[in-house]
Amino acid sequence: MADVRDILELERPVTPELTKEALLNSKKRTVERKIVAKRPEGMHREVFALLYNDNKDAPPLLPTDTVSGYKKTKARLGMKKVRRWEWAPFVNPARTDGAVFHHWKRVTDEPKEYPFARFNKQLDIPTYTLNDYNAHLKTTKWTKQQTDHLFDLAKRFDVRFIIMCDRWERANYGIKSVEDLKERYYEVVGILNKVRNANGQGGVEKKVYVFDAEHERRRKEQLKKLFDRTSKQVEEEQQLLNELKKIEARKKERERKTQDLQKLISQADQQQTEHHQKEQQQHHSQTQPHGTQNTSHKKQDKKLNKKKIQQQPRTSKVDSVVSAVESAGIKFTDLRGTGVSLRSQKMKLPANVGQKKAKALEQALQEFKVDPNPPPVEDICVAFNELRSDMVLLCELRTALATCNFELESLKHQYEALCPGKTLNIPAALVNPPADDSAGGMDVEGSMV
Repeated sequence: MADVRDILELERPVTPELTKEALLNSKKRTVERKIVAKRPEGMHREVFALLYNDNKDAPPLLPTDTVSGYKKTKARLGMKKVRRWEWAPFVNPARTDGAVFHHWKRVTDEPKEYPFARFNKQLDIPTYTLNDYNAHLKTTKWTKQQTDHLFDLAKRFDVRFIIMCDRWERANYGIKSVEDLKERYYEVVGILNKVRNANGQGGVEKKVYVFDAEHERRRKEQLKKLFDRTSKQVEEEQQLLNELKKIEARKKERERKTQDLQKLISQADQQQTEHHQKEQQQHHSQTQPHGTQNTSHKKQDKKLNKKKIQQQPRTSKVDSVVSAVESAGIKFTDLRGTGVSLRSQKMKLPANVGQKKAKALEQALQEFKVDPNPPPVEDICVAFNELRSDMVLLCELRTALATCNFELESLKHQYEALCPGKTLNIPAALVNPPADDSAGGMDVEGSMV
């Protein structure tokens, strides 16, 4: 279209006249010089590069990587010969059918065993003969065919009882649960181990595992009940737990109020007795003559002072130590929470055991070379808790003995200071009692010279 317009001279712009000056100016190259701002003196180049003006692009708001893409490693192609590979056969020693497989391998590699064959771990399933079964393994609940089928499945599926229960042939051998299979399997294994160890055929003696099928059934039944709870039952249980907490809080508050009331009653009784004594003194002073009134009043005051001195208990460290020994020991609480709990939590120290007592208990365990974390078997848990409670009592008794010896020495020095010229001979058996139990029943008498 533009060519047609050019031929017909339509809307053609007016061309300027060609002159010598116009031709010369067109040949000159116009060089545009960019105005570059000069960096001020004293300003670092990095700081000056951060400055922004209209002639520059805006600085990036986020850090950018100027490197375009990842670095591509070039293939190092040389004139060396390429190593040869071959499609070689191999055999998996874990298979018993003699199957031959193929894979690529270098020609220079030495032949070696298939590396994944080491993951094929075979369990040692015991076997028995007909004589062994008739002599030791007969039972009314299981027949020989059922027992043979059980051990065949155990050998095929590596004692995976869930799979064994799924592959159990119910049409031929009846219905058996997972617990029934476990109970029969471990029963037969335990009997065979005992018989062969008694006959000297077992080699290394193995630990016999006894499976409690009834406990496992109860555990699964309890878990099923716990899982089948409805949302209303869960809310009801939570409400009952909240009510139990409120009842315990009210019980503690009631006990605290009872203790406060007992204190008030004892204080009122004490004030009443003091008031009664004062009334008796006034009545006695009014009935006596004036001359003897002062003397009797003084005597009465002396008697009251003596009674008060006798009634006031002497502050001694022994009383506090004796009370500490009486309350010594650790009271381990029973785990009564809902849900599943670990037996090892029974061996956890209660929260009321102080850091000082816990440190002394740790040192006592190290002293007697006792394992601080024994296996949490039922009997071990009970014995270990009793042992630690006795150890805490032993530490308290040691402290009480040292405090009593110190108190005895201080009383001896007080007696010698109050009665000069007299000494109190304390037998050595009282200060340093013997380690055996026979010293607990000896009579100790102090002699004054």
